[in-house]
Amino acid sequence: MKTYPEFPIEIFYDGACVVCSMEMEHYKRHNQHGKLVFTDISKPDFHADKLEKAYDDFMKEMHVRDANGDYYTGVDAFLAIWSAYPARSIYNLLSKIFSLPGVRSLADLGYALFARYRHLLPKKKVDCDSGTCDLKHRQK
Repeated sequence: MKTYPEFPIEIFYDGACVVCSMEMEHYKRHNQHGKLVFTDISKPDFHADKLEKAYDDFMKEMHVRDANGDYYTGVDAFLAIWSAYPARSIYNLLSKIFSLPGVRSLADLGYALFARYRHLLPKKKVDCDSGTCDLKHRQK
């Protein structure tokens, strides 16, 4: 990870992705100090252009933005998230392991493969009363 993030950090995740949603729900349950803020980019009220980024960039890989406006993506995004948890947590251990050079290379490769093919995973079923929730018709 380039530097340690300034908290709070905002996590931009695809809420339509079952795996992504499950992981974010886990982080939400353990967000005791409010250091993490969650933004579901699959919702119709998400507008990437307000963040001066393309929607496709957010969909390509997970993004985290810290209080200074610095972005962390891919594995760096996870390292930023994990840094929000106490030093004696499992996340601190994961952060140390994933920062090791050989492990980091494998993590980068694994995440790149996941990000590239996650669209093939089942989508999360969401209730939609507005009729604008279909991502295929979303304005970018």
